[in-house]
Amino acid sequence: MRGTLLNAVCVAVGAAIGLLVRSSAPEALMSVALQGLGLVTMGIGFKMFLEGKNVLIVAFSVAIGGVVGHLLGIQEGLGQLADWAKTSAGSLGTGRFQEALVTTTVLFCVGPMTLLGCLEDALENKIDLLALKSVMDGISSVFFAALLGPGVLVTAVVVLVFQGTLTLLARYLKPVADNPALLSEIVATGGALMIAIGLGLAEIVKIPAATYLPALVLAGVLAAVVQRMPKAPAVS
Repeated sequence: MRGTLLNAVCVAVGAAIGLLVRSSAPEALMSVALQGLGLVTMGIGFKMFLEGKNVLIVAFSVAIGGVVGHLLGIQEGLGQLADWAKTSAGSLGTGRFQEALVTTTVLFCVGPMTLLGCLEDALENKIDLLALKSVMDGISSVFFAALLGPGVLVTAVVVLVFQGTLTLLARYLKPVADNPALLSEIVATGGALMIAIGLGLAEIVKIPAATYLPALVLAGVLAAVVQRMPKAPAVS
């Protein structure tokens, strides 16, 4: 759990630094910076999306996963968590609290470094990958907290719980990480979610990215099913 603890602390420290500089930054400049982060996020999402080998798996996973996420009320659940945290924070609960929590939760929890880093931490007692992720998330937290407000602080708790769970389940999740075909489709699906986040940050269109989180699980399941299907014999 050392890597996950480090990651959560880096997010919290980065968010605290961002909140310190938030009050001194002009709103117009903050908006421009936020749109720039949206463009970069979309770029990362496209890069992840292109790692997929079967676009039909990604498309089906996102579509059905979105339906499942909507029925489960994932976006609304995160919104309620944000509202509760905002009320509990009192005067600190300012800014775009819910957007900050949902945006950074997806950004910091979706991606191959999260799964692979947790497995490395649990099975090999190494935190190199999560240490790198911690630095990246910490730097990102500075900007997101400065732009969106203290909701990023709550994300540190979400990171702790989510990655802690992955670490505890490491022995069961290792086959996924050892199977490039499965991992590539999960990463590509995560890229689609990153693009959705980027579109919102760039103020192009608001998409409830958290609603599509079940697509990550579905992508792995579908990739496993397709992988085990008998291949058609070659035509001579």
